[in-house]
Order: sequence, then C-alpha cells, then structure tokens
Amino acid sequence: MEPQAIESSTNSPLVLEDRVRVTVGDGIADVRLIRSDKHNGFDEPMVNALNQALDRLGDEPDLRAVVLCGEGPSFSAGLDFKSFMQDPEGSAERLFAHREGDVQNLAQRSTHGWRALEVPVIAAVQGACFGAGLQLALAADLRMAAPSARFSVMEIRYGLIPDMGLSQTLPGLVRDDVARELVYTGRVLEAPEAYGVGLVSRINDDPLGAAMRLAAEISTRSPDAIRSAKRLLGAAPRGGVAAGLALEEELQQALLGSPRQLAAVAEALAG
Repeated sequence: MEPQAIESSTNSPLVLEDRVRVTVGDGIADVRLIRSDKHNGFDEPMVNALNQALDRLGDEPDLRAVVLCGEGPSFSAGLDFKSFMQDPEGSAERLFAHREGDVQNLAQRSTHGWRALEVPVIAAVQGACFGAGLQLALAADLRMAAPSARFSVMEIRYGLIPDMGLSQTLPGLVRDDVARELVYTGRVLEAPEAYGVGLVSRINDDPLGAAMRLAAEISTRSPDAIRSAKRLLGAAPRGGVAAGLALEEELQQALLGSPRQLAAVAEALAG
C-alpha cells in the first residue's frame, strides 16, 4: 500500500541526501531508506538524512503516524564501515556532535530520535536488520517483519558496542539475559525467534502493507489522544509510580472535554 504524495510542509515527496525519501499522504509519512544497492547501509549522509527527516516531520501539524522501511532486499544491513574509514576521525567528530541542549548525538538521534517523535512509528522490516538498522527498527513503536527477515546486534563483531540508542530500547523489549546474549554474541536471529523473544511485533508476508494498514487505523483515532498515549507510554515506566500516575492525570485532564475528545465520544456513541 503506497501513500499518495500531497502538498504539505514537506513538499512531498522529499529526497534527502540521496538516502531517504519522505512521502506524506492522509496524515501518514512513508519514510524510506533508498540506498538499496548497499542494503541501506548507514553512512554519514544516511545519518544526516534521517535527522533531516525528523526535523521535517516534527513540523507536520497534521501528521498521524509514520512508517519506516527500506527499499531493496534489506531494511538496513547496518553501518557502512568502508565509507566511515575514508575519514574516520572527521566522521566520528561530526556524528558524535550534539545539537545544543540535546542529550543525543547526531548518530543516536538518527535512530533513537524516532522514539521521541510525537506520533506512532511503525517499522516494516525485510531482509537484513543488523546493527544500526536494528537500532533504528527498535526505536519504532512497533515492528512488522517478513518471515525471512533477520536480526542482529552486530557491533560486537567489530569490537564495538551498540551506541545508537539500543541501550534505551532493547531492555524494554526482551529479558535481561536475552539482551545480554544478543549484545555479547552478535548472533543472527531469524524472524520467528525474533518474534518469540520480543524484538518483532508481528510477522507478515507483506510487512509494508501491514504497517500501512495499521498506520491507517491509527490515523482514524483522535490525534490528541494518540500523541498523549505515546508520551505516557514512553515516560511513565521510567519515572516511577508517583510520576507515572501524575502524568496520567495531567494528560487525561488536558484531553477531557476538548473538541477532539468530544468528537470521539460522539463518533463512538453513533457507532
């Protein structure tokens, strides 16, 4: 299912750094990695393009949901080491840079930044989902995977640790011992095992179609409630019981009696 390009503040479709294409239609953004000849490997332009996409979509007032996917045989095979080795010191300096006031560096924001987007993000995964690609997929709210999709926390194979937000996502999805095994070994999981341990939300022969259908369903719900729900589910588990309950109350009071909440009630009663 392909969203139709519409006139919006993104001037859809946008192609960013020849790495990412953003198409917005009916409140749904299709964010697609388009470096298919390199299995959508992460190089510096890919990191920059994903940051630019976040900037653009953060300014979309009518955005309801985002679908992340990759063109070609893979979602993303991870870091493109050959490209970084052309200027390792310069690339590291640029990618470890922080925007003023942001706890994430630019590399981290390109993946983990999708978790902070106000609307739900759904990843549609096929083929390889390794390293940086896995960290991007795990930052989505949900992951639809093809039966043949494969997953790996790949960094240990190169003498590294995952450093693009995985520490903030993986522990909330799998048991502690499973997370440690995956990080320590870098082994590859086939889709059924990935689903079994909690990395994958659903397995579907057409993950992009499934992601688009779910995004379309979400887009029919009150956008104020959806954004509040994402904020609640993201913040409450980390802040303790008192802070979580206080946030529930704060968000609910803001929704109660609002025009969109009353419209949702009227629609539900009419149905």
